[in-house]
Amino acid sequence: MTGGDKVEAYAQAILTIARAEGVVGAVEDDLFRFARTLQGSDALRNALTDPSLPAERRVAVVEELTGGKALNLSTAVLGMLVGAGRVNDLGDVADRVVALAAAERERDVAEVRSAIELTDDQIRRLAESLGRATGKTVDVKVVVDPSVLGGLVAQIGDTVIDGTVRTRLDQMKAQL
Repeated sequence: MTGGDKVEAYAQAILTIARAEGVVGAVEDDLFRFARTLQGSDALRNALTDPSLPAERRVAVVEELTGGKALNLSTAVLGMLVGAGRVNDLGDVADRVVALAAAERERDVAEVRSAIELTDDQIRRLAESLGRATGKTVDVKVVVDPSVLGGLVAQIGDTVIDGTVRTRLDQMKAQL
């Protein structure tokens, strides 16, 4: 089984369990957030892939980080992936779970980077705006990224909509 096949198998299994428990949206959000946190933290990635740490300790790190912030199912799934040594596949598995769940709802996924956490109302309005701009029905996944400074960057498939302060400043600098 190739790496892509394993990612697909994990994603399908996770969705099957989440569907059975009626928590697909929450699980996909939890996995997405954890994967982006992992992607942005070398220290966390190193700790979770450190072969000198017993698997139980690496799983305990996941449980400490997600305790009270994620569903028990999400924490169990993350712990299973870490315990199985699949940390390097976690981002791909999370992205595939999000994509499959969105496809089931006949939606596209917009990954939005913002300097601050967005409210549910802001996310809803953003999804509506992105839907009008792209002609697609969109689910929004927010990544808090302080380097954005202000504004938002949205990516839907290959389409990138950049409304950040940084980009506007760079454009002004180029014009001057």
